[in-house]
Amino acid sequence: MRIALADDDVLLRAGLASLLERSGFEIVGQAGDATGLLGIVREQRPDLAIVDIRMPPGYSTEGLDAARVIRKEHPGIGILLLSAHTEVEEAMELLAAGQRVGYLLKSRITDVADFVETVERIAQGGSVVDPGLVQELITAHHRDDPLESVTRREREVLALMAEGRSNAGIAHRLWITEGTVEKHVRSILTRMQLPETEDDHRRVLAVLKFLETR
Repeated sequence: MRIALADDDVLLRAGLASLLERSGFEIVGQAGDATGLLGIVREQRPDLAIVDIRMPPGYSTEGLDAARVIRKEHPGIGILLLSAHTEVEEAMELLAAGQRVGYLLKSRITDVADFVETVERIAQGGSVVDPGLVQELITAHHRDDPLESVTRREREVLALMAEGRSNAGIAHRLWITEGTVEKHVRSILTRMQLPETEDDHRRVLAVLKFLETR
């Protein structure tokens, strides 16, 4: 298996290259930035590119941007992203592809056998996602879900609000009083953390958030 390796940390890059070569892989090139990586990939057409997400000059998403270019130009090349941090939003686009792609936190590269197995699995068409990223995604989902704390009855009220029904119309549909509907609406706005402002209509905002989750 032929591998291109990109990381601005020279010691880590050299260590990974040595580890992979001892495990039977061929390192076709090493780079310390995204430009160098793309040059190697275009020339050598490796089976897999191992890419640090943050590289010079900005140390933001240069490696990830290069990985996107590789996936677009050479969709058959596997990509293993490495990062010292959980780049949840940034990595989702590539990870959503689900084939020949992986994401590992650098702190996880401690077991040689596991790392080699990860490399092989990605090159063979599989996908590997670091447990740390999975947990972060779960946490982010719960944190960002505006309907997480809304009760079943309140969801029914919200759905009827989305249909444009008034409190009276909702009360008639659910066989409850208008007063009860008003209580449900106040609770919905509170649970969805929609504070009163002069510029925004909270009822409309609640409906919009509800529709976004469907």
